[in-house]
Amino acid sequence: MPKESIDTLVAELTHEEEWRRMRATAACLAGGPRAVQALTQALRTGDVPLRIEAAAMLSRIKDPAAGVALVNALRDSEESVRQAAFAALEQMAGNVDDETAVGLVRNLHESPDEDVRHRVRQLLGVIPNAITPLCDMLKHPDAEAQTTAATILEHLLDPRSADGLIDAMASPAVRDIAVRTLKKLGAIRERIDATFNALRDVEGASEREEARMATVMELLGIGRPAVEILIEYLEDDDWLIREAAADLLGKIGDVRAVEPLMTRLEKDKDTGVKEYAVKSLGLIGDPRPAQLYIEAIPIRPLRVMAIEALAKIKDVEVLRPYNELFNRLRSDRDGIVSYSAGLIADKLAALEGEQPVGQEESEDHE
Repeated sequence: MPKESIDTLVAELTHEEEWRRMRATAACLAGGPRAVQALTQALRTGDVPLRIEAAAMLSRIKDPAAGVALVNALRDSEESVRQAAFAALEQMAGNVDDETAVGLVRNLHESPDEDVRHRVRQLLGVIPNAITPLCDMLKHPDAEAQTTAATILEHLLDPRSADGLIDAMASPAVRDIAVRTLKKLGAIRERIDATFNALRDVEGASEREEARMATVMELLGIGRPAVEILIEYLEDDDWLIREAAADLLGKIGDVRAVEPLMTRLEKDKDTGVKEYAVKSLGLIGDPRPAQLYIEAIPIRPLRVMAIEALAKIKDVEVLRPYNELFNRLRSDRDGIVSYSAGLIADKLAALEGEQPVGQEESEDHE
C-alpha cells in the first residue's frame, strides 16, 4: 500500500475517526516544512473546520514560515477561522518573522473591520519585532496611518521607537503624540536607572536582598514598557542587578525576554542569576528553553526549578524526546522532581493515547 501524502494526512485532521485524526496530528508535528506548506494550503482552501484545525496545528508547530498565511487568515470570511488565526498568532508571538509583523501592521491601516484592527493592536503588544514596521508606518503619506502607528507606539512605550518618534515630530499629524510618548519613555528610563543605581549602592548581604525585593515591587508596575530596559540590565556587572532584572522579566511575562534569559541561564557565572533565569522562563512558559532545562536537571541548585519549568510548558510535544528521562525521574527521591516528572510523563502518554501510569496503578489497586 503506497504511503499517504502529507496533503492527504492534513485533510484528515477533522476526520470522524479518532485514530485518523491522531495519525494526521503526528504526521503534521513530524512533517517539517512540507507539513507547514500543506497546512498553510489547507488554511487557504479547506472547509471551515479544516481551516480552524490548520491554524491550531500551525500554532503548535510554531514555524515562522506560517506567519504570513495566518495574517492573511485574519481576513477570512468566517469569524471562527479569524479567531483561530488570532489565537495561533498569539501562541507564536515570540516566533513570528519580520514579514509577519509587517503584514499585521498593514492590517491596521487596510482592514475595514474594526474588530480585526482592535485584535491586531493587541497582538502587536506581544510581538517583539513589531516596532520597526510601526515606526516605518509613521512615514506613511496618509495622516490617519501615521496617527494609528503613533497611538499604538504611545501605548507600547518601547524604547526602540524613540528614533522613529523623533523623526515623526516633523509631521503635524503626530507631533503632539510623539512628544508626549518621548517624555513618557524618558521618565520610564530615569525611574528604572535611578532605582537600580540605588540598589547598587546598598551594602550588606541581608540588606541587599531586602533592597532587591523592594526594587522588584517598585518597578513591577511599569510592566511591558520596562522590558527592553530590563533586558539591558541583564548584562550589568552587579549580580544583584542581574537577579532583579531577571526576576522582573519573569513576573512581567513578555516573550521578548525569553532569549536574553536563556543566555543568562546558559552563560551567567552566578548561580543566583541562573536560578532567577530558570524561574522566570518557567513563568513565561515558552518551549524554546526546554533543552536548557534538561541540561540544568543534574545541577543541584537548579534541578527543582528546571523540572517545574518543564512542567509548565504548554506545548508538551517538544518534550517527547525526553520521555524516557521523565519516566526515570518518577522515582527521584525529591518529591517535587518526581511529581513534576510524573505529570509530564502522563501528558506525553495521553498524547500517544496511552493510559497514564498513575491511573493504571489506581485501577490495579482497586
